[in-house]
Amino acid sequence: MTACGIEKAISFHCGRHSFATLALSKGMPIESVSRVLGHTNIVTTQIYAKITSQKLDNDLTMFGNKLNASFKNLKMA
Repeated sequence: MTACGIEKAISFHCGRHSFATLALSKGMPIESVSRVLGHTNIVTTQIYAKITSQKLDNDLTMFGNKLNASFKNLKMA
């Protein structure tokens, strides 16, 4: 915290939240994040890791690109 210039106390719990959010936003599957955090249930991981709007936007863009690619391969009658 000192090296980063953070003056307030940050708990271990806060660090786990930050890790989970960062890992998900960088594309790590929630199943992997859950395993790293030692959770036996993904629902627990979902509590720890909020999905950022940027992650949601990236996921929707990727999904849209895959759909577009699929439809380009269709032949019109």
